[in-house]
Amino acid sequence: MAYQLPLKIDNGHGEIITFTKLLSEPDGDRLLFQGHVQPGGGPIMHVHHKQDEHFHVVQGTMAYETPGQPVAYLIAGQSVTFRRNEPHKFWNSGDDELLLDSWAKPAHNLIFYLSTLYESTRSQKMQKLDPFVAAFIIRRYASEYSLLNLSFLTRTVVIPLTYATGCLLGKYRRFADAPDPM
Repeated sequence: MAYQLPLKIDNGHGEIITFTKLLSEPDGDRLLFQGHVQPGGGPIMHVHHKQDEHFHVVQGTMAYETPGQPVAYLIAGQSVTFRRNEPHKFWNSGDDELLLDSWAKPAHNLIFYLSTLYESTRSQKMQKLDPFVAAFIIRRYASEYSLLNLSFLTRTVVIPLTYATGCLLGKYRRFADAPDPM
């Protein structure tokens, strides 16, 4: 799927990402992006199975957590790289907007995945996903990404049933051109 960069996405709840450039490198494309995160905002615990992800703090304070480790904090000028298969979450732990210069490598389907998630949460009153969109994106891209805060019941019963119901109701026709999972 080709995208016109720069591309700005907004989840409607304090997180904005601008995908700025796709750099072709011998070992995979590197996707550059900038993040704007309001105080308290940030993604839940997740993992990129096939990507490394890097964050450089331009402004503000970023807290991050990986399983089994204490919460760590970064201020302007500091960076962290999460390697593929390294579960992590981060958030703006300060009182001002957090600005990040970031990259993910290889790019794979990150733009589609995050754009779909952000579009879904933007349409909700609270920061939660439309259940049919969540079921589609979680199942289709399970080889690339996992959301780790989901309960066993949600992963094994709720998502499969919601996905099957969405298929029966034709909820996924709009994703006919979605990129294939990696």
